[in-house]
Amino acid sequence: MSKALGLLSGGLDSILAIKVLEEQGINVTGITFVTPFFGPKKAEKAAKTLGIRLIIKNITEEHLVMLKNPRYGYGSGMNPCIDCHGLMLKIAGEIMEREGFDFIFTGEVLGERPMSQNKQSLGIVGKLSGYREYILRPLSARLLEETKPEKEGRVDRSRLLDLNGRQRTRQFEMAEKYGIKDYPNPASGCLLTDPGFSKRLRDLFENEGDVPTGEIELLKAGRHVRMKEGPKIIIGRNEGDNMSLAGIEQSKYYLFAPMGVKGPYCMIPKNMNAELLDKAALLCVSYCSAQEGEEVTIREKGKSQGKSVKTIFSKSNRPTEFV
Repeated sequence: MSKALGLLSGGLDSILAIKVLEEQGINVTGITFVTPFFGPKKAEKAAKTLGIRLIIKNITEEHLVMLKNPRYGYGSGMNPCIDCHGLMLKIAGEIMEREGFDFIFTGEVLGERPMSQNKQSLGIVGKLSGYREYILRPLSARLLEETKPEKEGRVDRSRLLDLNGRQRTRQFEMAEKYGIKDYPNPASGCLLTDPGFSKRLRDLFENEGDVPTGEIELLKAGRHVRMKEGPKIIIGRNEGDNMSLAGIEQSKYYLFAPMGVKGPYCMIPKNMNAELLDKAALLCVSYCSAQEGEEVTIREKGKSQGKSVKTIFSKSNRPTEFV
C-alpha cells in the first residue's frame, strides 16, 4: 500500500484530494502548518472527521525569514503565496523522506487562484520545494505533468481528476457524493491577506528591524499609532483589546492603564525619553472617559509601585492617523 503525506488546510479541496487518494487504497496522513498568521484549527477538525493522522508543524521561524524578503513577492497584501507554498512543500518533503512516505500531495486546483495556481506558479512552487517530481495534485493531475508516483504506479493517474478554473460545481458534486457537508468557505484564513493587518506588518518591518513573535501578536489588537518622532504606541479600542494586550508576553513595552477613570490600556515603548513619554500619555488618555481638562494618571498595569505618568485629558489629542 502506498503512503502519502498531504497538505491539509481543512478546506473542501484538500479534503477532496484525500478522498480521491483513499479511493485507490492509499494510506493518507495530513500535515498542516502554524505561524502567527494562520493556525491548525480547520485542519484539526477536518482530520478528525476524516479519521486520519495529522502532523502539526510550527514553521514560525522559517516563515518570518522568508516573509521579509520573498523571492516571488507579495500578493494583494503581505501574502507571499508562492514562496509560502514552496516552504510548506519543502518541509513536507523532508518529512516524507524521514518517515518513509512515497509522495506528497495538495488540494490545489489548476486556475482556481489565477496568480498562485497557474501552471507556471505551480512549477515554481515545486522548484522552490526541491521535491517537484514528488508533488501530486490529485484534483488537477490529468492536466499537469506526470509525477514520479504516477510513473512508478504508486497512484493510478486514470483515476485522478482534471478540475480547472474557479467554477466549483464539480467540487460541490463530489462533496455530496462523499457525504461531506461541513466545510469552510474557500476564503483565505491567512492574516497576511487582510489589508489592515498587512499595513501594520509592513510598518513593523520598515521601522523595527528584527521582529520577535510577540511583536506580531501585538498587531492583532488595538489602535496602532506611529508617532512622528518614530516610536509606535498601541491603544486598546475596547475591553477585548485590553485583555488581548494584557495577555501578550513581551519585554519591549510598558503596559499602562488609567487610574480612577475608564479607558484603554496602552502599550508604550520602554526606551522612550521623558518628553516622548509625556506625548504618548496624552494620546492614550485622550480615549478615557474623563472631563475636558481633567488630570489623569496612567500607571503600569498590575504594579502599584510601577512607572506612572500624569497628564491632562482632551479629546483634541486623539490621533488622526493610524498604522
